[in-house]
Amino acid sequence: MSAEFADTAVAADARTARGGAGRPAGPASAGGFHLAAGRAADGPYALDISPEKAGWAHSSLRILELPPGGHHSFATGDSEWIVLPLSGGCTVRTDADAEAVEEAVEGAADGGGTFELAGRESVFSGVTDFAYVPRDARVRIDSPAGGRFALTGARCERRLPARYGAASDVPVELRGTGTCSRQVNNFGAAGVFACDRLIAVEVLTPGGNWSSYPPHKHDECRPGEESELEEIYYFEIADAHGTEGLGYQRVTPSGHGRGTDVLAEVRTGDAVLIPDGWHGPSIAAPGHDMYYLNVMAGPGEKREWLICDHPDHGWIRTTWPQQPVDPRLPLYQAPAGDPR
Repeated sequence: MSAEFADTAVAADARTARGGAGRPAGPASAGGFHLAAGRAADGPYALDISPEKAGWAHSSLRILELPPGGHHSFATGDSEWIVLPLSGGCTVRTDADAEAVEEAVEGAADGGGTFELAGRESVFSGVTDFAYVPRDARVRIDSPAGGRFALTGARCERRLPARYGAASDVPVELRGTGTCSRQVNNFGAAGVFACDRLIAVEVLTPGGNWSSYPPHKHDECRPGEESELEEIYYFEIADAHGTEGLGYQRVTPSGHGRGTDVLAEVRTGDAVLIPDGWHGPSIAAPGHDMYYLNVMAGPGEKREWLICDHPDHGWIRTTWPQQPVDPRLPLYQAPAGDPR
């Protein structure tokens, strides 16, 4: 774990709680893998996780909050990015960074474009459209009404064209049954939307259910069986009856990498870094629906999500055919057509 995150973790333990008060920072926070809301803020970003800050090589996530009429510009550098509205809409404009492209591989795509994102009211209200922007580009995000936007990124080699992703094209998948039922919005999944390295999906878990279960891992490169992928979980938890939402995230050591070990109480704005290890379950407290955004990337030649179930818990899958999917799902479906 990077010294920057480790130092903030120690400081959080000393002062206790999220934002300085409210809940103790537990052992997972001391390890630097659980980042309570606000602890990884930087400049315009409510959350800023880069490979350097995470102490790994590929995956990034930024959460950008813009007031009405607000705007933000950034250079994509050596990473590809998806701009994903969490609440509100925006305009995304991107132009090639001429100097960077000149130094890149000859014949790289120009990668420019302007994309109007309708967005959504919240992550619990519907599927959103999104914009892909390539490496070696300059990007400006404008939001007339304001909003919150996830910038999911991955270091990459190829420079693909900038593109619009329609909400109507996002596959909405139901996984598991019974109390393991959850919904997955596969907007940036491998095989769904073309990227060089980046894999990103949204998971919605009804209150009282477990997701990311059975625990699984992807910390070894085993062709055809398992991918090596760094992963970020970013959480939003629905309030209920005037009470702030909460949930729990578990990661246990797999015998590879850093021996990641996390047992964290998570709330809206929190993130968990998973460089390795068996991750799951993600537990939604009764009455509080859980949302998390997964951002993944790794060194493999193929962009693919291949996982290995924990040998002690994989049997749970054999019970799913005998149970119905939670009737609360899907929380919503993708819209029938492109709203543009």
